Amino acid sequence: MFSRLFAPRITVHAHCDLPCGVYDPAQARIEAESVKATQEKYQANDDPHFRARAIVIKEERAELAKHHVSVLWSDYFKAPHFEAYPQLHQLVNDTLKALSAAKASTDPATGQKALDLIAEVDKIFWETKKA
Repeated sequence: MFSRLFAPRITVHAHCDLPCGVYDPAQARIEAESVKATQEKYQANDDPHFRARAIVIKEERAELAKHHVSVLWSDYFKAPHFEAYPQLHQLVNDTLKALSAAKASTDPATGQKALDLIAEVDKIFWETKKA
């Protein structure tokens, strides 16, 4: 009796977890831009205290960028997207690996590589929004 009383009356289906418009690769890009900028500032400064703080900030921002890319992969992109863009799984994996490399490095080239890959994810994301 209780199960019928509390059973849902209607079933709703959505292509994402929340209404459209909440996902945007710009969040990952902004964090990755911070990673690269911090790497550049690290390289331009010899103060050990500044450098230690820069490393902490860079690692935090890289982790946030990874989170935003992971959310796109797990919550936004669905089977039709992966069918239309068969490279998408590998691209997301490569992007996450590049962000991990940037997190572990003070070389701005690693930050730039992550930004380049996020730009590819961004391009696909906006193409899927047109459909």
